[in-house]
Amino acid sequence: MSVLLEFAMFPTSGECRDGSSVSHQVAKIIDMIDQSGLAYQLTPMGTIVETASVKEALRVVERAYEQLEGCERIYSTIKLDIREGKLGRLEGKIASVEEKIGRRVKH
Repeated sequence: MSVLLEFAMFPTSGECRDGSSVSHQVAKIIDMIDQSGLAYQLTPMGTIVETASVKEALRVVERAYEQLEGCERIYSTIKLDIREGKLGRLEGKIASVEEKIGRRVKH
């Protein structure tokens, strides 16, 4: 099974923000994902992570929330693309589009 999890998570309360920036809090989450060894892609609007199960994807979300411990209010969006078959769709979906247009695209 391949589960693509696209999510964004950040604090909305004042004590966890640096002015209008939340990048220092988001960096904690990205560091956790990076250390997990899972395939992921950081984007300007969120992060995409590939896991082998829904349970593992939801565990990533739970661990991300734990990185923001002490924040009064947290906003999150979550999307899942669940498909039977092999892992590797994080890169494979992009490669498929690039093949059809005959060149690499920005990503």
